Amino acid sequence: MEERFVVQFIHCFFIAFGVIIGGAIIGSIGSFATGDAPFTSMNRIAKSLRIWAIVAAIGGTFDAIANFERGIYDGSTLDMFKQIMLILSAMGGVKTAMVLLGWLIQEDIG
Repeated sequence: MEERFVVQFIHCFFIAFGVIIGGAIIGSIGSFATGDAPFTSMNRIAKSLRIWAIVAAIGGTFDAIANFERGIYDGSTLDMFKQIMLILSAMGGVKTAMVLLGWLIQEDIG
């Protein structure tokens, strides 16, 4: 694997991780300000941000679709493999953030 891909792989992981952690913590401030339970709000927000964290990490859906198209029609399976690996990296970042939030708020996020 080339070095640039490894850098992008790591960036995808931490972007997805940051979207979940940051979105849940900052979003729960609004619940705290309005008198709702902030930990329950963190749980709800984190669940709803999962797919958006993956989309943000891979740079939008059109890039991913273009890489899949190139992999299928042009026979460039390496591009398709790289895109799948980036999606898996983003999913790993989301799962890690969900586990960390679950430990923080002592609730099962799922």
